[in-house]
Order: sequence, then structure tokens, then C-alpha cells
Amino acid sequence: MTAASTVDSTQGSFDFRTLNAKSTTAANANSTTATQDRFLKLLVTQLKNQDPLNPLDNAQMTSQMAQISTVDGIDKLNTTLQAMMDNANTSQSLQAAALVGHGVLVPGKVLEYKAASGDAYGGIDLSGAADGVSVTITDANGLAMRTLNLGAMAAGTHTFQWDGKTDNGSAVADGKYTLSVTAKQGQNKVDASSLQLGMVSSVISGSQGVSLNVGPLGAFKMSDVKEIL
Repeated sequence: MTAASTVDSTQGSFDFRTLNAKSTTAANANSTTATQDRFLKLLVTQLKNQDPLNPLDNAQMTSQMAQISTVDGIDKLNTTLQAMMDNANTSQSLQAAALVGHGVLVPGKVLEYKAASGDAYGGIDLSGAADGVSVTITDANGLAMRTLNLGAMAAGTHTFQWDGKTDNGSAVADGKYTLSVTAKQGQNKVDASSLQLGMVSSVISGSQGVSLNVGPLGAFKMSDVKEIL
């Protein structure tokens, strides 16, 4: 299973926000310096014009100095946190870019079969261990084509394959089919969800973070990827 690596034309491979990173940092630094300068000028003016008979209280001046120090500390903390977030986003973008051209299992119920490509592959995500797992494959009309009894499975992500045959052994037509999963541990139902296989074609970087364009399946967050094939 292969796919050509492409670049999302709407986003491009370069984050133009990085062009303004240094200027934004400089602007923040200048703003902080200007605030400190204004405070010091006001403090000096206040000291020059204080009433000799009622001088400025030391505790009040100390409190004002502490306030400007706190503001400066918060500003530096915000700058550090922003830098950490930028580094994390950059790292995530690089990790996502490495997935272009790779198959991934993401949440969904689509199972596409093409006779020329051989078996169709899908996945299952189990919240707990199950001693009986089955997958039912239905066509566009909701008619059951095949039920796969996969037996016992541990908790986690698992893959399965379908040869494109119905329960009576006849071949199905090429197209998209729907998955549904049933899992039980004894008489108790185990939470299970179906996973669909897709090929990562590009990476999208936006205000909500980095997401993967998985061809016709759509866009998915990095956290949606259950397995990389």
C-alpha cells in the first residue's frame, strides 16, 4: 500500500509566524522596560516632591517596588511559557511530518475493499480484555456481508484483515463498507470501537495545533492516531 507524499497547498510547509517571533519578543521586552522606566520616573518625582513634614512611608515605597518586581517576574514567566509552547508545537510538527506516506489507524467505521489491492484492513480498540470479539461488515444498504469472529483479545489496539468474501464465500464488489464491533468478557460487554485505515497525505498546522490529513477520511489530531503501520 503506497501513497505519494504531498504538501498541503492551503498551509504550506513553512510557518510564517516564525518570521515575527523575534520582533514579538523584542516588543514585549521594550514594553516591560518602558513600564519600569515610567514607574521609576514616577517614584523619583514622588520622592522629590514629598512633604518634608510627612515623608513617603518606607513600607509604601517597598510595596510599590515589590509590585513592579512582581509584574516583571510575571512577564518573564509568560515569555518562558510561550517559548516552551512554541518549541512543543515545532516538535509536534516535525513528528507529524514524518508520518506523511504512512498508514495509520484512526477512529472510524469505513472499510474500503479493492480486489486489485488484496485484503482490506481495519482495526479494533478495546477498553479491556475480551474473550470474544467479532466484527460485522455491512454494505451501503445495511446488509451484513461478513461476520469475522476474532476470538479472545487483550485490551488495546488490534488489526484485522478481510478477504472481500461474504459469509457464503462469494466475492463482494469493490467499494466502501461499514464496520461494527462487538466484544464481551463472559456475559459482560466490553467497550470497543472500530478503527479505519488511511494514508497520511499531508500535515496541517493551525491555531488548534497540528493535525493530519488522512486522504478521503479527513483531518485527525495526532492524539487520534491509534497505530502507525
